[in-house]
Amino acid sequence: MHPSDYKLLIFDWDGTLADSIGRIVEAMHVASERSGFQLCDDFAVKGIIGLGLPEAIRTLYPDIGGDELIAFRQHYADHYIAAEAVPSPLFEGVVESMAAFRDAGYHLAVATGKARRGLDRVLKAHGWEDYFDITRAADETASKPHPLMLEEILAHCGVAAPQALMVGDSSFDLQMARNAGMDSVAVSYGAQSIEALKLFEPRLAIDHFSELHAWLNQRT
Repeated sequence: MHPSDYKLLIFDWDGTLADSIGRIVEAMHVASERSGFQLCDDFAVKGIIGLGLPEAIRTLYPDIGGDELIAFRQHYADHYIAAEAVPSPLFEGVVESMAAFRDAGYHLAVATGKARRGLDRVLKAHGWEDYFDITRAADETASKPHPLMLEEILAHCGVAAPQALMVGDSSFDLQMARNAGMDSVAVSYGAQSIEALKLFEPRLAIDHFSELHAWLNQRT
């Protein structure tokens, strides 16, 4: 498919639109410490970003019990919400590019590992409550890389999978797109290395968000 033929652009939030990876890693370390667990290294924590929070915690700590998981999630949320009193900034080029995508008539959506409450909080902080056609959060559907949230977005927008593009910074984003029969774009500046992401054969790999706009705007 030619880049100009896509009709729906779907974006991950953390590490793709918002520069929030450092805060997520820090909150996970704080929650681990407060819960009495051995800290994982930064690389391991970055490797679970994109999953829903319960799935992420269980991946890092497979033996965690039910009550421990509840307490861990609360420690994480307490620290992260306090840190987000000043919202994580959007990456350079995001605001301008997203405005251009909307002006060009694309359907726009978010598919995130955040919980609905957290997503709504950051959307409001950036004045984007009504910006997207639809947003899906991990606690109201299946966690990535299951394709359900993408299938729900496609159904809402009335767009077929080949006409949609998933943009993300983690293997879970790109695997989810593949599971949904959808093309993907990998960003190099988020949670995971571009080498790891290229294993999922994205249509494009970008180092700066504005490169996506230039690619989609090709006419030849």
